[in-house]
Amino acid sequence: MPVPPLSLTSPWLSPMSTTAHPKRPHYNVTFVVLSLGAISYALLQSLVLPALPEMQHALHTSESAVTWVLTAYLLSASVATPIIGRLGDMYGKERLLLIVLVALAVGTLVSALSSSIGLMVLGRVVQGAGGGIFPLAFGIIRDEFPRRRVAGAIGLMSSLLGIGGGAGVVLAGPIAQHLSYHWLYWFPLVAIVVAIVATHRFVPESPIKVPGRVNWLGAALMSAGLTAVLLAVSEATVWGWGSPKMLGLTAAGAILLVAWVASELRAAEPLVDMRMMRIRGVWTTNLVAALLGVGMYSSFILIPQLVQEPRSTGYGFGATVTAAGVFLLPATLAMLVMGQFAGRLERRFGSKPPLIGGAAFTTASFTLLVVGHGDRGIIYLSSGLLGLGIGLAFAAMANLIVDNVRQDQTGVATGMNTVVRTLGGALGAQVAATFLANDLGARGLPTANAFTLAFAMCAVAIAAGLGVCFLIPGRRRSVVAPAGLDAGREDAPAGSVPAGVVEANLGG
Repeated sequence: MPVPPLSLTSPWLSPMSTTAHPKRPHYNVTFVVLSLGAISYALLQSLVLPALPEMQHALHTSESAVTWVLTAYLLSASVATPIIGRLGDMYGKERLLLIVLVALAVGTLVSALSSSIGLMVLGRVVQGAGGGIFPLAFGIIRDEFPRRRVAGAIGLMSSLLGIGGGAGVVLAGPIAQHLSYHWLYWFPLVAIVVAIVATHRFVPESPIKVPGRVNWLGAALMSAGLTAVLLAVSEATVWGWGSPKMLGLTAAGAILLVAWVASELRAAEPLVDMRMMRIRGVWTTNLVAALLGVGMYSSFILIPQLVQEPRSTGYGFGATVTAAGVFLLPATLAMLVMGQFAGRLERRFGSKPPLIGGAAFTTASFTLLVVGHGDRGIIYLSSGLLGLGIGLAFAAMANLIVDNVRQDQTGVATGMNTVVRTLGGALGAQVAATFLANDLGARGLPTANAFTLAFAMCAVAIAAGLGVCFLIPGRRRSVVAPAGLDAGREDAPAGSVPAGVVEANLGG
């Protein structure tokens, strides 16, 4: 019986090319391969944090110069992620994923071999391109997985960014203490090389592509604007928040970003469709991402520093670098557990209630740290709550973005969500560092009040994010039409239903 032609009248649909692939690897195999690359990138983001003092000494550089090991990574990732997501939507996600993994491997090799701060930073800039792994992975999951598995897989994949970040802080201490900072790169490099081979072998090329070209003017304006703003924020504690250099660079970045938005609105084929960014489910989720980023990134700095302060301060525990990482172990384990439940929660409640719960858990975590950070048990409890909250929230945010954009916009939309989360995290971490630097006690160490203010700043930011959660539209449901199409089967790949499913918004 002939299949009736599919209608392309739904606003959720757009012309895209599809390619038949009769033999495709099982989606679980694809997920394992994608996870290997994602966790390698996430580890590289935080593994260096506890080792920065050792790197400073070994590379014979200054404290301000060695912070570029982290700053360069964040800048590069913020610029590259949405561009790579767009290119993946256009030219094929598996192809771009291979390119990104090779770039990540090259950058990691450069950093592992470096004996100067210049080479180290260069390697970190190249590594930053690995940020594109996440939007590409989300797109591949949406294209390849059965619809009933998409939410859970995207949720767990998104959680890997937090899991890897927490695990990086935990693992960095033993590696740096018993080996050297070079091994912080050699271990992830092995995993990246395996991921490259496995991606080529087991990750199928996306059947869904959107024709077009990159708006390079928009890409240049976005890159320059994000670089200026992130650089100003990253150097705020050195230059001073009210310094002419800080204010001037921030203003220049803001002007460039306004010019970028204007360019995108006029472009026939924008890098980032601003109409997409105005969708209520997108802009609200992005705002929540920025506010939650404040807490996650700050926790990776504040908690280890707090517990390493000497007991003579009255609040520190005198922990070693290795022991300090253990305080974040409950967060890492909780994020891993919550990622496993993302699919079940999404199918039963949608993505909005888990996001609200995640923001609530994270707010409670920082509230406990405000009032009880001198108690070891409170810190472990707060760490566990933080992991529950971040695990729930990150999984839900990725699914909310995917649910609210067309399938051919998945890469760039999730890429922008990652960027705003990074921007929020960079800003929050620098504000927290300013509190610690401006309130010093005996021997030049931060006071207990400085940590209280830093934790309170995080709690307020995440509480604001909790409020924004209630503005996000409610869950969507899929209505399959016409009846009888194979695309309606639950085990059919999500990418096989570009025209047979209409999304109905039930939450306004």
